[in-house]
Amino acid sequence: MPTTLTAPPIEIEIELPLSDHNGNGTGGLPPDGPGDEPHEVSELDPRRSPRHRGAYRMFTFFGIAWIVFLFAALTLVLESRWVHSKDWVSIPLPNALYLSTAILLASSVAIEFGRSALRVRNAEKSARWILAAGVMGCAFIACQIFGLAQSSWRGINPNDNPGAFFFYLLTGTHAVHLIVGMIALLCAGLVTLRKTVSANQQPALDTIAVYWHFVDGLWLYLLTLLLFTVQS
Repeated sequence: MPTTLTAPPIEIEIELPLSDHNGNGTGGLPPDGPGDEPHEVSELDPRRSPRHRGAYRMFTFFGIAWIVFLFAALTLVLESRWVHSKDWVSIPLPNALYLSTAILLASSVAIEFGRSALRVRNAEKSARWILAAGVMGCAFIACQIFGLAQSSWRGINPNDNPGAFFFYLLTGTHAVHLIVGMIALLCAGLVTLRKTVSANQQPALDTIAVYWHFVDGLWLYLLTLLLFTVQS
């Protein structure tokens, strides 16, 4: 009697993508159980990406580009006036400017500590560093105002000579842009005080930090420019 050969059964496993209650695919990963905590949308989550990150960066880089063009134009006007002016009078820069520079550099360090704390979801520590950076920004503005007052006490006014005019113009314009970043920084710190790390909090703080570091570097450039033109 001939022997019949039967092929062994073949098991085929088909993995279907699962969807959450919003219809978003989870890439084959099992859904959260009913007792699990809601899944945060964060840069720490490899399955999802933060929203509005591109919008934050676009508006920030657009603002930075506008500020660069503005101060580039002011630099060209200053250089032309300094080189060809016959009534240019050198003036001493107030000592408060150097103290304010140190404060501003320290604020950039504080922001980085705040960003690092937020990445590990330590909201309380992050809020402390962010608010500390904001307070340092306020101290920088106070030092700038005191420096302008020092110059005024020495009889140096904006309408005295071109050097004094550009000194007041550059420091005042930079202070306005710093105040914008300071308001954003203080708002971010107050939001973080709620001790909840939201999906868009990290990219928002990263964007504010980029702007703050830019304004910090801009001040170093302006201080160098004033040293070689106004005080020379």
